[in-house]
Amino acid sequence: MLKSEMYYLKKFSSYDDLKEAIIYYIDYYNNHRYQKRLNSMTPIEYRIHLLESIA
Repeated sequence: MLKSEMYYLKKFSSYDDLKEAIIYYIDYYNNHRYQKRLNSMTPIEYRIHLLESIA
């Protein structure tokens, strides 16, 4: 997923640029990208939902 949505779409001029883009994408994926398989929640929202349901 990371490769197809981020890596292959852009040329990076340095290792630091690539590293920064990966860190940004991981944050985006976990906190802002809604996923149908997680009941249209982000991974973080889904984890919180699961923790609240067992508490």
